[in-house]
Amino acid sequence: MQADDAAILDQAEAWRREGRGVAVATVIETWGSAPRPPGSRVVIDADGHFLGSVSGGCVEGEVVSAAADVIASGVPCLLSFGVADETAWRVGLSCGGRISVHVERVD
Repeated sequence: MQADDAAILDQAEAWRREGRGVAVATVIETWGSAPRPPGSRVVIDADGHFLGSVSGGCVEGEVVSAAADVIASGVPCLLSFGVADETAWRVGLSCGGRISVHVERVD
């Protein structure tokens, strides 16, 4: 689900106030065609609830999964997704581009 930055950051703050573990993932770089531009964000809680978007499809699922590890460990990570045009539809990055996403815990 896409949302503006203010709504995403407000949700992160609200979830933290509720005592939930929270991570924010941000698109930091794109190459070629990409579904979301650099700066796009998603906030994720420890139960896998999220608001915002960094891509869609399988990529979003991988980011939510990585966020659970980041929330548990406190260690940020950098995820890179690149898809050759001939396999793009199969794995969910239909644009055929590449993206890098930084995931960090919100403390």
